[in-house]
Amino acid sequence: MPTGSASRTAVVMCQSRAAADGRSAVGRFADPVAAHLLSDDERVPVDQVRAGQRPQGWATRVAFESVRATMQMIVPRTVAIDDAVRDQAAPQVVVLGAGLDSRAWRMAELAGVDVFEVDRPPSQADKRARVGGLSAVARSVRFVAVDFAAPGDVGLADALAEAGHQAGMATTWIWEGVIPYLSPTAVAATLDAISVRSAAGSRLIASYQATSVRTRIGWVTSRSWGEPWRSLWRPEQLEGLLHRYGLDVVTDESLLTVAEQIGTSVQNRRSLRDSRVVVAGRPGRRQPVPSDPQQDLP
Repeated sequence: MPTGSASRTAVVMCQSRAAADGRSAVGRFADPVAAHLLSDDERVPVDQVRAGQRPQGWATRVAFESVRATMQMIVPRTVAIDDAVRDQAAPQVVVLGAGLDSRAWRMAELAGVDVFEVDRPPSQADKRARVGGLSAVARSVRFVAVDFAAPGDVGLADALAEAGHQAGMATTWIWEGVIPYLSPTAVAATLDAISVRSAAGSRLIASYQATSVRTRIGWVTSRSWGEPWRSLWRPEQLEGLLHRYGLDVVTDESLLTVAEQIGTSVQNRRSLRDSRVVVAGRPGRRQPVPSDPQQDLP
């Protein structure tokens, strides 16, 4: 199973979902598919976390702690996004920066739905190899190759059209764990494409990092992973940008709120408070895209 081109962040998120399955927020969170997307080596820290066995070596301990800590964030984030998907089903779903997302293979609510997974070509090739013979729950899964760091070079809207996405039908857009890694300009360019392809009744479900002292520290730390953060947002700032692209915010809540609601472990309240999930919808006719989208950028 090739894993060389996989995003390190995507692998850790998948490991954390696999570790949490059946262990955290039982009845609200489940991801039995995540473990199947991991290599044997990648499953080692997952099994250690599930068994509560801290390894002794430095490298293995780092992997263990990374998976264990990420579980606190990934469980409420997954629950928040899954609930939003269930709340208003659409005939087509687009997963932006899909990574090792498993929803098309595990969510019964996506039966009869066409799912479009958008990601960089190397990440997508790695994902398809990992999926192997797993049967999707969704009616179809279509892979769309786009580099979000430079969406204008490829053309997200055109790529989706070529893959069979119907702009005249409502779409649920899932944008999880991607926005912090994009420049403000790339975020605006992606919203432009979303606006062009969103009919009335479409919804965007996105996670982002709110601006704070802690997230500024995270900005520096993320560079050591080779996948640096490039944008942080104040909730009112992001709401203004979404509105300019015809999307009205329905909810915007912190993962701390979600974690407290579902009763998961809360050890780093600041981190969860600064991690947010926003749901925005297109209530009617598409509003015009602004001539100067830079106005609301950080």
